[in-house]
Amino acid sequence: MNRFGHRKPVAFILAGVLLVGLCLWPGYATADSQQKSDPVDPLPRVRSAQHLKELLDTRSNTIRYSRTSIQGMAIGAADVAVAAPEMAKADDFSSTNVQVEGVDEADLVKTDGSYIYQVKPNSSEVLIIQAVPASQMQIVARLAFGNNNFAPCEMYVADDRLVVIGNSYSPYRVPYPQENELSIMPPIYPDKHSTQVMIYDITDRSAPQKVRELELEGSYLTSRRIDSALYVISNQPTYRLRAEDDLLPLYRDSARGEQMHTVPLDQIAYFPDSIYSSYLLMAGLRLDQPQQPAQLETVLGSADNVYASSSSLYVATPWQRKQAIPYDRSLPVHDQDRTQLFSFRLNNGAFSYVARGEVPGHTLNQFSMDEYQGIIRIATTSGQEWWRNQPVSSNNLYTLDSQLNILGRVENIAPGEIIYSTRFMGDRAYMVTFRTVDPFFVIDIRDPKSPKVLGKLKIPGYSNYLHPYDENNIMGFGKDTTEVKGPYGTQAYYEGMKIAMFDVSNVADPVEKDLEIIGVRGTESELLRNHRALLFSREKNLLAFPVTVMEAVPDPVGRPSYGSFAFQGAYVYQVNGQGFTLKGRISHLTGDDYLKAGDYWGDTDKSIRRILYIDDVLYTLSDSMIQAHQMKDLKHLGSLSL
Repeated sequence: MNRFGHRKPVAFILAGVLLVGLCLWPGYATADSQQKSDPVDPLPRVRSAQHLKELLDTRSNTIRYSRTSIQGMAIGAADVAVAAPEMAKADDFSSTNVQVEGVDEADLVKTDGSYIYQVKPNSSEVLIIQAVPASQMQIVARLAFGNNNFAPCEMYVADDRLVVIGNSYSPYRVPYPQENELSIMPPIYPDKHSTQVMIYDITDRSAPQKVRELELEGSYLTSRRIDSALYVISNQPTYRLRAEDDLLPLYRDSARGEQMHTVPLDQIAYFPDSIYSSYLLMAGLRLDQPQQPAQLETVLGSADNVYASSSSLYVATPWQRKQAIPYDRSLPVHDQDRTQLFSFRLNNGAFSYVARGEVPGHTLNQFSMDEYQGIIRIATTSGQEWWRNQPVSSNNLYTLDSQLNILGRVENIAPGEIIYSTRFMGDRAYMVTFRTVDPFFVIDIRDPKSPKVLGKLKIPGYSNYLHPYDENNIMGFGKDTTEVKGPYGTQAYYEGMKIAMFDVSNVADPVEKDLEIIGVRGTESELLRNHRALLFSREKNLLAFPVTVMEAVPDPVGRPSYGSFAFQGAYVYQVNGQGFTLKGRISHLTGDDYLKAGDYWGDTDKSIRRILYIDDVLYTLSDSMIQAHQMKDLKHLGSLSL
């Protein structure tokens, strides 16, 4: 039988390294851009099995030449401590750094003010840790998934619900091609990837009880939580579905039973002109109603980036050029590199398709999109700045109405450069582009029909991430750079990590009023690719993030060179509207670790990845340890080996 009937059996074999990799690297003005979206037209649906195969064949033969993102994301319980006593919950504790207030994002670490919850992808575990008092931290529950074909990636905590999301992997039993078929190559055993969601009742933190499971074929892409509604998205490339009669994706919802179900053919929509030969599976469910089946939306297509407001979800995907050639230089840049945008309304765990639109260029990440007072704003880069014989890159900002019709635009910003970061704040947008210097742009979008650049600042370096301090100040996190002249012109070499405070009170003349440079070339922080690694509290004047610091090594020819390893841990700053003051550094490494490290540090188990606070205690977390420090002076209060 086949997926149009029943599913072929599979052999379940754990591939732990692959699963961990999926978790740690989760996560790419013309007249026709005014084309109107029809608010009543649904997404087109697959009409038949033959139609589906034709769509897949067309997408498989499409050549993609766009720069989507050059830079730039049976359960066993063991080792359980004594039952946790009833504890008073702190009123003051940190939460995950998210893009939109009220729209939670999954992460490796969460706290509810009494307990810390931690995902350990390398060991396929989730821990529940009593955090208060800091001198008596203890593990009260350990969920171990090592023998269950499942690697947890991240999680949510909502009241008495713990949601663990991760990837599972197993090869199909039947190889491709069949062993009795003639082939000069050995058989390939295609693999099966699934996104799994496991929901636990943690009323008793020492004894989590699984109450719900959801499995979507495909690798985990992203998720959001809005109150008790959870939305999860997976991506299933069809090249993993080797047999021509085995083309429909599968899902499993414990509210419907324990069997895998095939998504019916007539329930599969498709993104017109998408270049992706893959399925996007989007599931919505209620955490407080474990018996209510999830709603599933299945679309032939994929997503470069996903943005969610409190009421809508937006999927950005590259638009398919009709010519299977790299670029036709006779066409304008905006005709060669475009993004389709699809919007879905979110309502208590339910999806409903709203509209689709199109803009020139491609998005960088989720911060390229924003919704404010019913207006959608999107920043894109057109062209490919670093590719030989390609059109010169430029950057754009578009405003769209609720039906994704373009209302206004600012185009051709910083020709020859590309966007490194964008942040929308109310009726302003802040954009950083880069090639050899960092232009920081302030863009006015109060009138969505007429956005305009108000001011710009050119400084060395660039920001990968922008974070608001208040309405007149914004913080940038990125890299310092040095310009070096050579036989092929001036080039920019990135150096150490840079944090900056930009004063935008005078929008026509933004000012960099403070900056800190950490280390030299080779210094890295997860914050530069994952905003959830940042801890910031304006009320506590607190800023902290994990960083691996390299120190200077002289280069004999005077060029910027990679440094040698000097530090791994948390940098903790006192911050106000004027800038940053380093309060101290916290590391989980011992003196012997530093002596043995040499020029490089590779022991990720001791690398601090997250920092949080409960009341006036600062907690740093690595895969091997939690340390607690007094916030005011960083005095050590306690440690817990994990």
